[in-house]
Amino acid sequence: MTRILKNKVAIVTGAATGIGRATAVALAKEGANILVADINQQELAKTLALIEQEDVDGVSMKTDIARPDQVDNMVRQALKTFGRLDIACNNAGIGGAMKSTAEYTEEEWDQVINVNLKGQWLCMKYEIPAMLETGEGSIINISSILGKVGFAQAAAYTASKHGLIGLTKTAALEYAEDKIRINAICPAFIDTPMLEQAGITTDEETKEATIALHPVGRLGTPEEIAEAVVWLASSRSSFVTGHALMVDGGYTAR
Repeated sequence: MTRILKNKVAIVTGAATGIGRATAVALAKEGANILVADINQQELAKTLALIEQEDVDGVSMKTDIARPDQVDNMVRQALKTFGRLDIACNNAGIGGAMKSTAEYTEEEWDQVINVNLKGQWLCMKYEIPAMLETGEGSIINISSILGKVGFAQAAAYTASKHGLIGLTKTAALEYAEDKIRINAICPAFIDTPMLEQAGITTDEETKEATIALHPVGRLGTPEEIAEAVVWLASSRSSFVTGHALMVDGGYTAR
């Protein structure tokens, strides 16, 4: 079977667990060489081992996407290792505090915005020039259903994900003629460590209530989001840019 991303080079942020790990493995299965980045080096090493099992080259790098110097170094390392950059999945993000808007502290607000919005912008700031050198590219930003709808007790997260969709559309317009496609994916509730840490999947009543928000009657899997990333990364989506793809089990159809 032909690997649709053979010899392509990708960066995946937030690759230590969940959607990021599943995405890195899915891209590797399709032949991409990958730099995986995260702040969690222990779990990141496990991701690297998984992608190397797919007979591709990989490298890991500890990266805090809220730090411009670290993001710059991440992209430089990808270019140094592989010589080019074709694909970037900007997945790293945090959930932040669950409280009413007026109860947020400025520190709590800034922490979420600095990672989920500024951090994503920093990734594109350094990835786009690398792709201009390559002559084409595909950037996939992981937003959320909360980039399209509101959600009580999640003001900073919701604002960051709405902002990311606007940023994605704007950058897509700016670089369309340069053959760089920029899209977003908007997952619903996906069964990942982030949900576990938030107590959503560890409390049975909360889990059932969350499942009920999805018309398909279940949570999503990281692998389902990864498949959407692979499609947007490949030439099979060559006429798609500036799009926010709902992968949400019908959540936003209501």
